[in-house]
Amino acid sequence: MAAKFRIEKDSMGELEVPADALWGAQTQRAVNNFSISGQRMPKRFIGALGLIKWAAAEVNQDLKLVAPAIAKAIQTAALEVAAGKHDKHFPIDVYQTGSGTSSNMNANEVIARLASQSLGKEIHPNDHVNYGQSSNDVIPSAIHISAAIAVTEELIPSLDHLVSVLEKKIEQIGKIIKTGRTHLMDAMPLRMDQELGAWATQIRNDIQRISGVLNNLGALAQGGTAVGTGINAHSEFGARVASKLTDHTGISFRSADSYFEAISCQDTAVELSGQIKTTAVSLMKISNDLRWMNSGPLSGLAEITLKPVQPGSSIMPGKVNPVIPEAVTMVAARVIGNDSTITIAGQSGNFQLNVMLPVVAYGLLESIELLARSSRVLADSAIAGMTVNEQRLKETLERNPILVTALNHVIGYEKGASIAKKAYEQGLSILEIASRETDLSQEELKSLLDPAELTKGGIRG
Repeated sequence: MAAKFRIEKDSMGELEVPADALWGAQTQRAVNNFSISGQRMPKRFIGALGLIKWAAAEVNQDLKLVAPAIAKAIQTAALEVAAGKHDKHFPIDVYQTGSGTSSNMNANEVIARLASQSLGKEIHPNDHVNYGQSSNDVIPSAIHISAAIAVTEELIPSLDHLVSVLEKKIEQIGKIIKTGRTHLMDAMPLRMDQELGAWATQIRNDIQRISGVLNNLGALAQGGTAVGTGINAHSEFGARVASKLTDHTGISFRSADSYFEAISCQDTAVELSGQIKTTAVSLMKISNDLRWMNSGPLSGLAEITLKPVQPGSSIMPGKVNPVIPEAVTMVAARVIGNDSTITIAGQSGNFQLNVMLPVVAYGLLESIELLARSSRVLADSAIAGMTVNEQRLKETLERNPILVTALNHVIGYEKGASIAKKAYEQGLSILEIASRETDLSQEELKSLLDPAELTKGGIRG
């Protein structure tokens, strides 16, 4: 039988490693030490580590610091890691050493072993793969790179899609008039296109806010090594690595203005998380509006009908629930919680290093992925298929006593309040009560109380 384990050695001594594992001793120590959550570092983060090692190997070759054959073998292996081909060999828990050193060494060991196998000679994880680098600049750089890629490739396109679906729905429903609500109580009328247009504007503003962080995400700590001084790295190393990454990803990366700042704090991650949280708040608002508008169908608002996607109850036959908006509200809650975690983690920069980097990476990338996926689900499975119950909107609008507000500039607030109160008490329309209580003609009242005109704003008559 094949051996289940092999012996690996590091500066602390020997230990057993699974025979088929690509990782080495330092990774195994982390696996043994941090059996906490069972949650591994995100795939995009591992991919970013691979990209850094790929770029570093090429730069080190260009600078004649690593032999071409060794650099080429490292690059090939690193790109495989970046492509996710070896994700199962990154077993380390999120809750590990705060610098992420374990994850950096995991990448170094996996890439070194793959490169050694392909080259037929030993390639060292520290002396070759990690040349000119430190965990302290690699991990912050990986956070920025993975987040920038996730935002560019996943989140912004998904939010754009949501806006596009909203705009299409606005065109479909046209200028249907409904009762507005403030404090969940009847208010002045507005059009459905105005209400949905507000949602679309929310998401466009969120896209703008998130996009505004990309420039800061482009600043990398790479080249600062241990504390920001760049010890053991060539003076051009950081800038050259950033240039290689820019060419490879199509996203603009550069050396941070201050390596000391880039290594010691996570302010940009906190900034991005805050903008992502704002987006989550927008999706929460839109989802809750959809739930209220869909409520009923008999005793609720019943303004819209969401497309049924699954039975709603295990005991009540025929019940259908707004499950898509509900799922999105849970995503929003999770993202808001991640933001709190990232905020606390951002405060944990002690002198020259933040010591909660892995949880920053995990929370940030999870939030981006959740929002990207839920935005598309909300767009395609809720908004795209919803229908407007026009007759219901018309009936409630005609009975809305708050329409008397349109008469304020003619009859005054006090008289208007009296008319509204009588309309409530007697179950009559404002038009009927105002015809009895004012000197205005039917024609004048109909003009002043025309719901379509009231959605345009301004004073008429």
